[in-house]
Amino acid sequence: MTAGSGAPAPPLAFGPVPSRRLGRSLGINNIPPKVCSFACLYCQVGPTLERDTELQAFYEPERLADEVARRVADVRSRGERVDYLTFVPDGEPTLDARLATTMELLRPLDVPIAVITNGSLLWRDDVRSTLNKADWVSVKADAAVEDTWRRVNRPDPTLDFSMVRDGIVRFASEFTGDLVSETMLVAGMNDDPDEVEAVGSFLRDAGFTRSYLSIPTRPTPYAAITAPDEEVVNRAYQVLARFIEHVEYLVGYEGDAFAATGDPGADILGITAVHPMRESAVGELLERSGSSWQVVDDLIETGSLVKTTYRDDTFFIRRFSRR
Repeated sequence: MTAGSGAPAPPLAFGPVPSRRLGRSLGINNIPPKVCSFACLYCQVGPTLERDTELQAFYEPERLADEVARRVADVRSRGERVDYLTFVPDGEPTLDARLATTMELLRPLDVPIAVITNGSLLWRDDVRSTLNKADWVSVKADAAVEDTWRRVNRPDPTLDFSMVRDGIVRFASEFTGDLVSETMLVAGMNDDPDEVEAVGSFLRDAGFTRSYLSIPTRPTPYAAITAPDEEVVNRAYQVLARFIEHVEYLVGYEGDAFAATGDPGADILGITAVHPMRESAVGELLERSGSSWQVVDDLIETGSLVKTTYRDDTFFIRRFSRR
């Protein structure tokens, strides 16, 4: 199968864009819109046009590699850097039967390769073998309860829940690169503490040590699909952190999330864009900078910061952007 049929061809290489996970990430779009093994309710790329689990030949690997090489050369000619080449297409990247070939053609560029996958095909030996060639892989883990998985991710009917889970576990045990997970929280669907606990338990047992929590920040195919509020996301963070060593938010703030500016207000917003801050930690930061609690009150007053509680602890979170 090839892209086309009269529609404008999507860019096959784009960016680089700032990414908290991957620095300056140059995206590779190796799947036509929108061929995927899932039809997630929240997908911000748009509705799945073709749900499938069979690997296919889409774009020619040489064409993909040439476009990426040209863009890398252009970026470097401007004195900018590329930290990762990231397969983050308009569908599931592992449906590309020639993904391994493309990855090999990209190696001479001497840039680490990342793949963002929904994990649905990791039960296949050939898919795991291909992803083992990457340097960094992110695996979707929105649910660890089958009914929730089917309701939120709406997988292809041929996919077996236990087989998908086992495939993720097998890949996690084999992969020697950097492995992370990502969980998209949808209000009222998978944000209940029991649901998040099931995800955390599964990821811990599979060997994951770094996880990201995200929320829909762009329009979804269904107006009823919305992001949880800050209090619910904070609760999910605290639950997941009982199982996973490193947990971070991934909610749209990329540029200044780790900036230490010397401005306590900006520093608080930067930190709370990544993870919640306990009241005591905020107090210590203000004390070190010689600032008063008025800084926090002003951030809350302007709507930039949210105060919430979990198990009798007070936390502060940067207000999420919901466009």
